[in-house]
Amino acid sequence: QVQLVESGGGLVQAGGSLRLSCAASGSIASINAMGWARQAPGKQREAVTTITSGGITNYADSVKGRFTISRENAKNTVYLQMNSLKPEDTAVYYCNAKLRHYDGTILYNYWGQGTQVTVSS
Repeated sequence: QVQLVESGGGLVQAGGSLRLSCAASGSIASINAMGWARQAPGKQREAVTTITSGGITNYADSVKGRFTISRENAKNTVYLQMNSLKPEDTAVYYCNAKLRHYDGTILYNYWGQGTQVTVSS
């Protein structure tokens, strides 16, 4: 069993910063990639950013230059530093991990419960 626990969400004013973290725990042999997605009310979930175990990152155009993803591989933890926040960044942010268990080679996707980020104008 694998669990992803997000933390760091909250309320911040436009232009402010917030740092999210996500720790993966359980039966994990290796993590191929971790990332973040978000979902605002009335909108579809959208991918925000990903990072591979080798440190390769990808960002949605809407957050490039403002958000930074990083990892501590030894802790199976991923972070999302969010700067210059905008009201449109308001959403529930979900952590995702693509990983392999000890008993197989298949990559599995796991999701956290989400953490609320609210940016006021």
